Amino acid sequence: MNSEIINVTKTHLPDRGKLDARIDRLFETAWVTNNGEFVKELTARLEEYLGVENLLLVTNGTMALQVAYKTLGITGQAITSPFSFVATTSSLVWEGIESVFADINPKTFCIDPVNIEKAITPETTAIVPVHVFGNACEVEAIDGIAKKYNLKTIYDGAHAFGVNYKGESLLKHGDATILSFHATKLFHTCEGGAIVFKRKEDLEKAKLLINFGINGPDSVISEGINAKMNEFQAAMGLCVLDEIDSIIEHRAEVWDHYVSRLKDVVEMQERNPNSNNNYSYFPVLFKTEDELLKVKEELNNNNNIFPRRYFYPSLDTLDYLQPQKAQMISRDIASRILCLPIYVELEEINQNKIISIMKEVII
Repeated sequence: MNSEIINVTKTHLPDRGKLDARIDRLFETAWVTNNGEFVKELTARLEEYLGVENLLLVTNGTMALQVAYKTLGITGQAITSPFSFVATTSSLVWEGIESVFADINPKTFCIDPVNIEKAITPETTAIVPVHVFGNACEVEAIDGIAKKYNLKTIYDGAHAFGVNYKGESLLKHGDATILSFHATKLFHTCEGGAIVFKRKEDLEKAKLLINFGINGPDSVISEGINAKMNEFQAAMGLCVLDEIDSIIEHRAEVWDHYVSRLKDVVEMQERNPNSNNNYSYFPVLFKTEDELLKVKEELNNNNNIFPRRYFYPSLDTLDYLQPQKAQMISRDIASRILCLPIYVELEEINQNKIISIMKEVII
């Protein structure tokens, strides 16, 4: 048995010397939270790199969703995708908002705008689409539906770091888009996240919300919570951002190698032709769940290789959300999809082993 463990991803750790220099600075200033110099620097650099305005750093991607809902006054029902990480819907439930699911496109894995419009009720106040695996939703159709029915749109862009749509940042669509900077993500701050708001006034409101509603040493003017990013997180983010172009370049090589060897073996996600690829995940779709399970068992038990069933189960099956209308496309895709290991340090010899095992089991 191979002693090396290969997980679905591996956290990219940046140049140690650069990180140590930034940590030394924190020890000099003893300013480790409350909107310090590194948070300010990271905010400015991310706005420039991503081509956006009104970016707010927060402690994690789930809090980014919750703060966005609160900032935009979301109540009642929100229409969202059943094919996503659980935080997309659990954050709604946590804020007392009912999740109403609209099924996905079986090729792109993103929410289908036709199904969004069918799901709208008098209680609907928002749409929460997901750019699944960094693949852009049909943003123009969704934004049109939101305008037609006077709904807010909060995009879950946890995977969409650096993705552009028709030459501009994908993050500009909707009333807000959230990002996750978890250690498993393409760009990370160990834990962390961000919200990109369309309007400056929403950014200013959210700044208060993530700092207990405090706007001065002796003044509290609104409700609030603690969702601030700290300086250690920002220091890590700044160092990772220094290397982000190289990270994407290396991940693209891994991605392209998978495609060249597996394009005739398994089905792959149909990418939005108007967007670039940030190579955040490599999902493959098997013919049946049984085929997936056989491949997974061989990779796990005999080779210490651990791909992941992103996203499984389909969120409309969760017990605490019942009763729900069955979202059959999402359930089908969730049962047959597997994300293969993709990260900078994945050696080609190990990637070839993954490919060979898959072919042996399937063919």
